[in-house]
Amino acid sequence: MTLFEALSLSKEVINRLQEFGAKPDDCQYIDLYRDYQKMRQGGEKVTYIVTVLSERYHVSERKVYSLVKRFGTDCTVDAV
Repeated sequence: MTLFEALSLSKEVINRLQEFGAKPDDCQYIDLYRDYQKMRQGGEKVTYIVTVLSERYHVSERKVYSLVKRFGTDCTVDAV
């Protein structure tokens, strides 16, 4: 299967995700957000979580805050 064929099969899903505000590289941060949720449920402070996840996933703290905000928003077309 070529990249073109894979994209063609997934076109509707990709377009819908873009309407909801998803960015192309968001899928690589799913585990980061799951870790964030587990730590929050465990009672950890947001500042501590962001610092830990920033180091664990080798991204800036600003990126972690941005992902947490975007992943935590409701999926509506207006979310963009």
